[in-house]
Amino acid sequence: MAQHLPIIDCTPQGGSTLADEEAERVAATFKALSDPVRVKLLHHISANCCSSVCACHMPDSLGISQPTLSYHLARLVKAGLISREMRHKWAHYHATPQGLATVRAFLAGLPDPDKCSADPSTTC
Repeated sequence: MAQHLPIIDCTPQGGSTLADEEAERVAATFKALSDPVRVKLLHHISANCCSSVCACHMPDSLGISQPTLSYHLARLVKAGLISREMRHKWAHYHATPQGLATVRAFLAGLPDPDKCSADPSTTC
């Protein structure tokens, strides 16, 4: 005998779906952060929020080759997470406020699972 379970509305309470443009922007940001080397680079550059970080010091501090560094920095620049400024022959990098704001805003908009109701009749 088939058992019929009640249908529960799984629409987020008080929430809305993410607009396509916003979803694309957030996805591009997280795609840029999908590599551990880029996560380390963003962290390293962001930690120096009051000054820029010169590319000349990064290979040694992060243990990567110059070509690898250049590739990953370019991906972070393209995603808008960092900016590049040339000073003579060296590139200096800063974390961009708008790039970091994209990550913060997306994460801040997610509910805290620890604070969700354990009652399955009120949430999915």
